[in-house]
Amino acid sequence: MTASDSALVTHGEDAVTTGHGMSHADRGIDTALLGMMLFIGSEVMFFGGLFAAYFNIRATAPIWPPEGIDFIQFFPVPIIATAILLSSSVSMQWALSRIAAGDRTGLIRGLAVTLVLGLTFLGLQAFDYYGLLTDHHFGIDSAIYGTLFYTMTGFHGAHVFGGVVGISVILLRAKQGQFSAKHHVAVEAVSAYWHFVDVVWIALFTTIYLLK
Repeated sequence: MTASDSALVTHGEDAVTTGHGMSHADRGIDTALLGMMLFIGSEVMFFGGLFAAYFNIRATAPIWPPEGIDFIQFFPVPIIATAILLSSSVSMQWALSRIAAGDRTGLIRGLAVTLVLGLTFLGLQAFDYYGLLTDHHFGIDSAIYGTLFYTMTGFHGAHVFGGVVGISVILLRAKQGQFSAKHHVAVEAVSAYWHFVDVVWIALFTTIYLLK
């Protein structure tokens, strides 16, 4: 082999190494995961605007919370829902750790538990809404507090529903054996989104039910 041939071979190997043959670690952060991080960043700003509106109205209101809303309690339905959502974050993280270790069965079980807990949270939120509407006639048109309450918790519920859809898709893919210890970026992305949803709920629960 001549020197020119050797140079061509070396160049070809470098092209493979720097192209599709690169490992996940060599490429840095995956574009799908980066896209999810950017999306979460935009959602942080969105919820930040909602919290800013809430605290601005609270600071300028002569009485807060308004009179006649003592039925907004943190026990038992909201606190049970909070415990369930936090538990789902644990099961989601466990599922991610299992696939990182190459345990596909553990991934499927963790995702299934997370899915059930997420749906249970949504069911409890709907039950809470139903009680507020029927027993106390408290709706989104119940002055500024009702608007804030349903807007903030409603948008969060919509995000939980989006997370449930994402987990369902990942679970179906996991059952088809599409993930492994080296290739599970989609699981990481959905996990990051689900943890974000949980953090937002902690902030909402503290603001609405504890601080008022």
